[in-house]
Amino acid sequence: MSYAEKISALVKAFEAVRIMPVLALETVSSGLKLCELLVENGLPAAEITFRTAAADETIRQAAKEFPQLLLGAGTVLSTEVLKRAIDAGAKFAVAPGFNPTVVKAAIAQEFPFVPGIATPSEIEQAFELGCSMLKFFPAEANGGVKKLQNFLGPYRHLGVRFMPTGGITPENAPAYLAVPEIPCVGGTWLAKTSQIREAEASGDWSAVQKCIADAARLAKG
Repeated sequence: MSYAEKISALVKAFEAVRIMPVLALETVSSGLKLCELLVENGLPAAEITFRTAAADETIRQAAKEFPQLLLGAGTVLSTEVLKRAIDAGAKFAVAPGFNPTVVKAAIAQEFPFVPGIATPSEIEQAFELGCSMLKFFPAEANGGVKKLQNFLGPYRHLGVRFMPTGGITPENAPAYLAVPEIPCVGGTWLAKTSQIREAEASGDWSAVQKCIADAARLAKG
């Protein structure tokens, strides 16, 4: 399968889930619990960010325990982190910005990579390197749906797709998801670090479970 075909398959996988939970995890145990809740509640996807030391092992164990999970690595800012994500078993990687060095390394290994963009110049540079699935970040702070629709004027014919992340909420997510070129949005609201910490300490995951179940219903429209 060519790199373009892998990106096309990733877009289809994004279209199937519609909301990509973005998780910053402090412990492997909390990460595995969240993956379990995501699978059980009909939202089998997770972008586990490399903002914490728990990322590698969480991805590694989740890849084995939940093979049905669309499991990605987020905040991939260097080739070293990219290697760690691949070695751990991530199926794709995401970055908040556009770093040509990391993009080229991912493409050289034919590993699906979603770089972040916020300007027309970044869209063009990413597309030239072979990236047609892009993260729009931070979405709301950068003009939201209206700005993305302006991007699509000159770039729609290229077949680019966007995953807006940053400031997405259950209230504004439907407006993003109504845009055909948006297969999914990044759901940072699903399980915030403080909420995860409290749930793990108390053993009561009901609030997190409800948030995930609500998001799953939202994703199904």
